Amino acid sequence: MGVFSTSLLSGWTAPLEYQGFDDFAPVLWWDRERHAVTDTAESSWEDNERDIADVPAVELINTVAVHLMSAAAVKCGLSEHPDDEIDLAEARKMITALAGLVTAAAPEIGDHHARVLRDGLRSLQLAFREASTFPDAPGQGPGEKLTGSVV
Repeated sequence: MGVFSTSLLSGWTAPLEYQGFDDFAPVLWWDRERHAVTDTAESSWEDNERDIADVPAVELINTVAVHLMSAAAVKCGLSEHPDDEIDLAEARKMITALAGLVTAAAPEIGDHHARVLRDGLRSLQLAFREASTFPDAPGQGPGEKLTGSVV
C-alpha cells in the first residue's frame, strides 16, 4: 500500500492511501495568478495558498467543465495525435458527466456562462458522433438523455 498525495484548490495537501502504484503521486496546486490548477509549485507555498471559500462557485464550475471538455476532446480524437489518444468509451463518460454538470448548474450560474458551456458540450457530442464507427441513435449519444438529441 502506498500514499497518494492530492490537494484541494486551496493548496492544502492531504495524503490518501491506495493500493500499489508507488511511483504515482501527483500534487495539484491552485495558481492564484492564472486562476487555474497546476501540477507544479512555481512559487512559495504562501503565494499559492488560496482558501477554497474565496473561490466563486461559477469559477469552480467553469474550471471543472473546461477540464472535462479538454479531456473529452482528446479522447474523441481532436488532438495532434488522434490515433494514439482516441478512446470513445472514456469520451462517453466525460461527455455524459459534462452534460450532467452543465444541465444541473445552468440555472445557478446564469445564461451567460451556461450558453458557452452548452455550445462546447454540443460540439463535443457532435465530434463524438463523427468519430464513432457506428453512431448512436438520435437521443442515445453521450449526454443526450440530459440535453436532448444533437442531430
